[in-house]
Amino acid sequence: MAPMMDWTTRDYRAFARTLTRRALLYTEMVTTGAVLHGSPRERFLGYSEVEHPIALQLGGSDAGELAECAAIAEAWGYDEVNLNVGCPSDRVQNNMIGACLMGHPEKVAAAVKAMQAAVSIPVTVKCRIGIDDQDEDADLARFIDIVASAGCSVFTVHARKAWLQGLSPKENRDIPPLNYPRVHRLKQSHPELHIGINGGIKTLAECQAQLEHVDSVMVGREAYQNPWLLAGVDEQLFGEPGPARTRLEAATAFRPYIQQRLDEGAKLNHITRHLLGLFQGCPGGRRFRRHLSEHAHKEGAGLRLFDDALGLVREPDTDTPPVDEQTTKQPVA
Repeated sequence: MAPMMDWTTRDYRAFARTLTRRALLYTEMVTTGAVLHGSPRERFLGYSEVEHPIALQLGGSDAGELAECAAIAEAWGYDEVNLNVGCPSDRVQNNMIGACLMGHPEKVAAAVKAMQAAVSIPVTVKCRIGIDDQDEDADLARFIDIVASAGCSVFTVHARKAWLQGLSPKENRDIPPLNYPRVHRLKQSHPELHIGINGGIKTLAECQAQLEHVDSVMVGREAYQNPWLLAGVDEQLFGEPGPARTRLEAATAFRPYIQQRLDEGAKLNHITRHLLGLFQGCPGGRRFRRHLSEHAHKEGAGLRLFDDALGLVREPDTDTPPVDEQTTKQPVA
């Protein structure tokens, strides 16, 4: 599950565990400054034990600070620490964070080396296939070679260049075109490395097809907007039964967590906003979304309101395709 700012929060990740036990979950990107100087630290690093396996993604470029943050991550119980070398936003560029580091492989290598010296958990890198006018073949090969020589053996590669000049972060999600074959060739040339692929993958069938060429697949927006996708991960990709047979079963299993967070002072809408796509294509799915959207932010909103929303939805029979609640009533893939 890809790291996504404001989306892969601790509440979303806990909800994801009602759908899959096996998928590796990533936090939102957390900057080294937030880890070292933010208060309380729980705000940036807190998570529930149900979220394992979980990776903390760090944003930063100073090797010493990254090493210190990696050690903190290990002490907090994270299973992996990942360095962001893919985010294209202006804000992170100004602080030498994210995709701009593709142009500084030696700096990334130094950071990885320092982080690995500080921890025993895996230190991994998420990157792009290049930035701006870089050559997608030569420059990516050079980046991987330099960073791998520092000891990094796991790379997740977003199969799209990041254009730091002239495109917004939103435009960088779709422009330029994805180049899956480049990532496949990277794996072919480096069979000793773990190469994962990311970008535009929307179905488990597509995941399975990609796994013919790479070691792992990272899915982002689709798994957030259509979270029921995760319910098939354990069975279809790992050959194990998943934790929930139905959407209602998953939602019901999430109730104790919701109550726990409410008791801690969290607002219902901050938790349930991550479930709005759960009943996509089900009769009553739009009413479920509307009820939570219109009422979950109100003072005193709690489990009763959540249960009322669940009472508005009905799952289709397992042997019939889900139906989108549009006037056309067309099946949803």
